[in-house]
Amino acid sequence: MSETLVSDGARLSFTQRGAGLPVVFLHPTPIDHAYWLPLIDQLAGVHAILPDLRGHGTSQLGENLPVGLFKSVPDAPALTMDQLATDILALLDHLQLPAAVFVGCSIGGYVMLELWRRAPERMLGLGIICSKPQPDADANLAKRASTIAEVRSQGTAAIFDGLAETLIGATARQRRPAIEQELRSRMTLTPGALIAVQAGLAARPDSVPTVATITAPVFTIAGGEDPGITPAEMDEYQSALDGCESHLLLDAGHYAAYEQPQKVASLLAEWLRQIDS
Repeated sequence: MSETLVSDGARLSFTQRGAGLPVVFLHPTPIDHAYWLPLIDQLAGVHAILPDLRGHGTSQLGENLPVGLFKSVPDAPALTMDQLATDILALLDHLQLPAAVFVGCSIGGYVMLELWRRAPERMLGLGIICSKPQPDADANLAKRASTIAEVRSQGTAAIFDGLAETLIGATARQRRPAIEQELRSRMTLTPGALIAVQAGLAARPDSVPTVATITAPVFTIAGGEDPGITPAEMDEYQSALDGCESHLLLDAGHYAAYEQPQKVASLLAEWLRQIDS
């Protein structure tokens, strides 16, 4: 059952499952918390907390987002990693949780790095799936500007169709053809929210220096069929102070945890047991 809280004037939704070690799962964009549900069904002994990030699912985008942070599209409002981190800290406070383990995919990982900069004492561990610490390269920035222009002129449908086709690994599409439509149906961002997300991602800081300060346990999964995040980019997490436990799923795309929930849950469960011991 969905619950809500208010953070900086926006009503945000979240769901809770199970009991045990508190684990906050931060989904990728443009999907909502349902991305994690097949994986959660495979995990025992955890109190899974599943927010819809601001602007996603049934969470409001809110008003008065900063403008001018994405230099290529200076009039675009930006949903920043800082704002998303503020929302997650508000969720922890709402639940009266002093600390939790965090697991994030894509934008979820970027939010976790911002959380580490702001409140490392509230992070028992960082599980990072298909998310890199590096900022956008010039080609990525140009693509985000092009996406914003397309959304403004044509809406979101074509963008979401393309994401559903390209971000899901070829192996997953072959094994389970329905997966593309399943994930496409969860892409419900409004044009305004999609623009704000793209601008916020473009404006996110370089988190490579942050990784070198992480003292909590780090766990990573890279997808060999991920078109946007390479295993080599994710190798940077080895520079965390105690290194990281890293895995490569050669036959997984960007949405690895949804494509292979049993495999990812199995790897994640062992890491979580070490934290909870």
